[in-house]
Amino acid sequence: MNALIALGIVAAAVVLAIVWVVALYNALVVLKNRFKNAFAQIDVQLRRRYDLIPNLVETAKGYMAHERETLTAVTEARNVAASAAKALAAVPGDAGASAAFAKAESGLAGVLSRLMAVIERYPELKADGQMSRVMEELSSAENRISFARQAYNDAVTAYNTKRETFPTSIIAGAFNFSPAALLESTDSAAQREVPQVKF
Repeated sequence: MNALIALGIVAAAVVLAIVWVVALYNALVVLKNRFKNAFAQIDVQLRRRYDLIPNLVETAKGYMAHERETLTAVTEARNVAASAAKALAAVPGDAGASAAFAKAESGLAGVLSRLMAVIERYPELKADGQMSRVMEELSSAENRISFARQAYNDAVTAYNTKRETFPTSIIAGAFNFSPAALLESTDSAAQREVPQVKF
């Protein structure tokens, strides 16, 4: 009788251990899928921005005939960034793909800021209704990308925290749940600099 009770206790302990492992594994899967979904939201906004850039370039072409180099640089940077975003979308959270994406986005932000500076020199272009609409949509897309990036980074942080916390770290290691990389801001130091106000 004592052997039967001991066997029942051992069996119950094994079942509880299995349930515990399955619960931790499932929690990691849920968090991983959340950050993948969060990146999918970023991807939607990035595609929207990438689709707006050719409209911006085409509108500007008519006014800025001698600025072809800048317009070409914008188009090339857009293509590189779109390619990097597609690569990252295939493996959200991958550190290498995240770094390549951040570099490509930084390059795109740089040439877009150069284009905006050039546009400032053309008052008739700034006054163009089509250009105003495209610029407004581009600004709106940038804001949505920022919000989506924050949601993604929140989801990645929750996943990484769960993955690194004991005892989940044991399950994460056993089932190869690798860490996910945050998306860093692609703003340049000048863009992040707080404007100085003096009276």
